[in-house]
Amino acid sequence: MFSHLYAAYVFIYVCLALISLGIILLFLMKISHNKELRRREFYELKHQDYFKYLQAHLGEEGRLQLPPGKLKPLERRVIQDKFMEWIELFRGEYRTRLIQLCRDAGFVEEDLKALNSLVYGRRLRAAYRLGGMRAGEAVPALLQMLRKGKYSSLSIVVARSIAKSAQTSGDVHEMLRCLLAHGKPIHHLAADIMLETGLDAGSILTELLDDPDPALVKVGLVAMWGQAVPEVMPVLGRLVGSKEKDVRAEAVKLYLSSNPALKDETIVKLMNDHDWEVRAEAAKALGPLHAAGSIPLLVKALQDPSWKVRHNSAGSLAALGEAGFEALCQAAVSGTGIQREAAIQRIEQVMEMEQKHSAIEQMVAYNKKRLIHDRYFGVKQPVKRMTGVAAVGGDYSA
Repeated sequence: MFSHLYAAYVFIYVCLALISLGIILLFLMKISHNKELRRREFYELKHQDYFKYLQAHLGEEGRLQLPPGKLKPLERRVIQDKFMEWIELFRGEYRTRLIQLCRDAGFVEEDLKALNSLVYGRRLRAAYRLGGMRAGEAVPALLQMLRKGKYSSLSIVVARSIAKSAQTSGDVHEMLRCLLAHGKPIHHLAADIMLETGLDAGSILTELLDDPDPALVKVGLVAMWGQAVPEVMPVLGRLVGSKEKDVRAEAVKLYLSSNPALKDETIVKLMNDHDWEVRAEAAKALGPLHAAGSIPLLVKALQDPSWKVRHNSAGSLAALGEAGFEALCQAAVSGTGIQREAAIQRIEQVMEMEQKHSAIEQMVAYNKKRLIHDRYFGVKQPVKRMTGVAAVGGDYSA
């Protein structure tokens, strides 16, 4: 009994000692961190005159002067961080001169050597700084580092540095292949990293959309959001008919968002696609495109097995003026099941929203829809939502 009690006391004392040691280490780390921050502030103040000199002479010809005096390691790091901060802010000749200054000061050479360090953390910090300095000579080593390493959040740091430092579109393509080789659904992240490159984004996007690898095509499609690249529109039209489900769905979203002049056969094809994502995007686009001729297709889509398709179809019908709203009312009166439920739900929303408008044009539009509504449902008969019918049939996973 006493031996067990003694062992319990020993265990408690050991735990207390470990806890105390951990607290002491945390305090020491905090003290060391605060000391480094104070030293950084001191070095920044010390080199204020040098930083002002650079700002005043960046636009002039000739080589810029190197940092004065013999610098300590942390002092060099503070100056390097300032250079990298400016490289991110400036473009054109200013950025080029700052990148050259990093080379002249030996910062690029130091971090290239650090890429061969046995300590992974040191290699990673060097990779981050090389990307910040747009060091093109570091790209082969960074690609090798990305190939060998397992996918993690740290891979993103290396990939972003490659994109920033890339000298050719081939470097960007290889970076994307290495990043996507792990099979992770990171196409949006990969597109964001790709757009960090200083190379011509239009030519890279064209190459990505023509690549046989569907993963790279999807990255190109995602990267096109918010980018005005007219030369890729013919390729985009071709990808609408792609056999890859994800590629086709993304291409349809992008294609329809560009407000194209859709032909009737194209609308029919998209509204009858076997993937609900494509049908939903097509139904969503027909309202903003003012495709009044597609009202029969949208009414039919109110019976689609996918809730998302039904929801978007009802929304587009409501956006197609009086003709579309009347088609909704007809579906609510003569339709059954999920078709009637989708129509009634949208009608309720339209009548609730539009009566709150104060602009004259909006009030006129509301009054016209009010007359259509009353003609179908009567003045004193509020539209009752049929919650029970929605459970009959259909797919609600979309």
